[in-house]
Amino acid sequence: MPGALSRRSALSFLGGAMAVAATGGGGWPASAAEPGAATGPAPEPGSRVSSLIGRMTLEEKLALLHGAKDPHSLGQAGYTPGVPRLGVPPLRLADGPAGVRVTRHATALPAPVLLASAFDPALAREYGRTIGREGRALGQDVLLSPMVNLIRTPYAGRNFETFGEDPLLASELVAEEVRGIQGEGLIATVKHFAMNNQEHERESIDVIVDERTMRELELPGFEAAVRAGAGAVMGAYNKVNGAFACESGQLLTGVLREDWGFDGWVMTDWHAAHSTAAALGAGLDMEMPDGTYFGGALRKSVADGTVPEAEVDRAVGRVLTVMDRFGLLDGGAPPRPGRDPGAGARTALKVATAGGVLLRNERGTLPLTGSAARSIAVVGPTGSIPFVSGGGSAHVVPDHAASPLEAIRERAGKATRVDYALGEDVFGKEIPASALSPATGLERRKVAAGKSWTYDGTLTVAEADQWTFVLHFSGPPTDRPKVLLDGEELFPFRPGLGEYFTGGFVSAAPDGLAVRRAAVELTAGKHRLKVTAKGGGKGLTFRLRRAGSATRAADVAEAVRAARAAHSVVLFAYEDATEGRDRATIALPGHQNALIAAVAQANPRTTVVLNTSSCTSMPWLERTGAVLQMYYPGQEGAAATTALLFGDANPGGRLTQSFPVSDDRHPMAGDPRRYPGVNGREEYSEGVQVGYRWYDAEGVRPLFPFGHGLSYTTFAYAGLRLRRRGSGLEAVFTVRNTGRRAGAEVAQVYVGPSPDLPLDQAERSLAGFRRIHLRPGQARKVTVRVAARALSAWDSEGHGWVLGTGRRTVEVGSSSRDPRLRGHIEVRHGS
Repeated sequence: MPGALSRRSALSFLGGAMAVAATGGGGWPASAAEPGAATGPAPEPGSRVSSLIGRMTLEEKLALLHGAKDPHSLGQAGYTPGVPRLGVPPLRLADGPAGVRVTRHATALPAPVLLASAFDPALAREYGRTIGREGRALGQDVLLSPMVNLIRTPYAGRNFETFGEDPLLASELVAEEVRGIQGEGLIATVKHFAMNNQEHERESIDVIVDERTMRELELPGFEAAVRAGAGAVMGAYNKVNGAFACESGQLLTGVLREDWGFDGWVMTDWHAAHSTAAALGAGLDMEMPDGTYFGGALRKSVADGTVPEAEVDRAVGRVLTVMDRFGLLDGGAPPRPGRDPGAGARTALKVATAGGVLLRNERGTLPLTGSAARSIAVVGPTGSIPFVSGGGSAHVVPDHAASPLEAIRERAGKATRVDYALGEDVFGKEIPASALSPATGLERRKVAAGKSWTYDGTLTVAEADQWTFVLHFSGPPTDRPKVLLDGEELFPFRPGLGEYFTGGFVSAAPDGLAVRRAAVELTAGKHRLKVTAKGGGKGLTFRLRRAGSATRAADVAEAVRAARAAHSVVLFAYEDATEGRDRATIALPGHQNALIAAVAQANPRTTVVLNTSSCTSMPWLERTGAVLQMYYPGQEGAAATTALLFGDANPGGRLTQSFPVSDDRHPMAGDPRRYPGVNGREEYSEGVQVGYRWYDAEGVRPLFPFGHGLSYTTFAYAGLRLRRRGSGLEAVFTVRNTGRRAGAEVAQVYVGPSPDLPLDQAERSLAGFRRIHLRPGQARKVTVRVAARALSAWDSEGHGWVLGTGRRTVEVGSSSRDPRLRGHIEVRHGS
């Protein structure tokens, strides 16, 4: 096996003692695809696809294998022109993890991590249907979603775009989302294949991972998407065991096509191609967004015999086969629907409400009822400005988005006093004219088209301090003003796509101006400040602001006064993540920890609402009354959050990732080879012990465990019975709502290790789950099927699944650390 493997991962199987198990069901990839799935045979001679290929020129074939400029673009990510002469239509490809990303309005759905928190496959299908319908209504043919890479490191910048840290949960949800998307006639693209679990050096990092770890953790979600019929797969940027993912024959041909029977097409991530002959031969079919390797270079390679034209025909056939399946070649595709913003908004609200996770609720802080609801202080910038989505590919232009403050005031009614305090000013305050010489205002400057404006003066600082300079500007990033402080540029242009992968909240001011920030340690005294701005072709508006110790202290003092004057406090905290960069810490950015601590000390009936991308450390936790995790809740986030706060809806979301206590107590901590990598090489040396499995194996207590989530009611479990079903099993038990409110419980079934497998295994792993809605006092018998796959391990020597026979422990409960029932069953090969 390539790379440096841990002792655990290197343990081998005992020869001849095991047999490959049959798999299927229970959320794991089944052995056969659904009707219409992209796993059928190659085009038959004489078929429509074969006929088209035979009539195409080489140039026409190549036009289907790489991106081009769309003459009628809607701002989507990609385009291929088709072959008009033969009736092959163009393809438009849009980003879509949380809604269709074009320049027009679309439903901004909650982030996928919030969808996953509902533990509801049916809701995942509805989520997919909403995006599928809107994608077709907005003129798109291919959706660049869903993303099914697991959450491995808490720092990954795109954790909010995926489902969580567990492969079974990811498999269940991605399969249903794919079915929903494609049921509306939009081609789904599962991404990023594979091992794309961080943004740091994502275009070059070499992931060293053993076969078992890949097969048991990262690949099941992709396999489930293929079994569900996904028409396309997107190759990842990174390398896997020395080979770029987009030219890895092991992945693109060996695993994807030979093992899983996929016959759709594989495209690159944007600018992720690195070769022509090697990539095409490995199984890559389409280069995006241009033709650097699959355009002129491929034409030349065919001409000189380096690449057989048959390989080009194979790739073209894969693209056309999927287009034919979706009715794009014979006019059989259904008419494009009109947009239905109302239906989209209802789904967005449903998902955000179902996925909200109540992490803490002491002293009956929530729901806000009675006296608690008659005097409320709302604190935090995201309390007044809606936090809709993360940045990068997941950013959507919403139809609308109300602020939580507006929603809370409307729900509370006129008899309730709802005050607001900013708490922390993320957009900066005006630089006093008295600090500038000459005293030229930098608050709002307009530079006419074709003109330029320069300020060259002195900034005087009374005492040493850390200032955060905040530049607001109109126009594209390339046109922003140049700001020099003591000769150093404060806002240099970010290389590559860095300028365009900006966050969804702090990167734009309320009036729409783009925002950039720079933190600087200033010494007391004079500093030279030079600003140069050019109006360009359309003119420029900008302002330069700052935040310092004095402004921050004033903001916190205002928030503390508001907290003391109110019965209840709802404090909104944020973390703004985006594609293209990872987080540096799991702590909240800026000075929010100090703000929360001060406010909670002033009023212990403080609820913290977290609009964050992933897990967060909470040094202030014990001072607060409640914590509600809402991630990036989409355009209906304010309404969903308000419904949960006031008890109009009962929280039923559960964590799909473990929350560490701190930056030094999680699976990646203390080992840079695991993350972020050393010398361009990253080792998955933790093997199968990812997420909650690592916390169990190492005996580390998480802040909140996988599967955790509270409710305004209580649930009791009873009567566990375990019975074999083939090589799998069924867990049958009863759940009763023992409280006074209707609510949803997520019953989780975990299995322990097999005594017959001589390798490192998880202490417990999720094997099934069921979301159940119960009225007060209602009881329901629940049956959760555990598939053979969930009881199996991957044999890296035999290259197949091996059933973990023997006496297995089965736990049923409300989280990975909250077992309510426990039993044992003998697992053996069955018919």
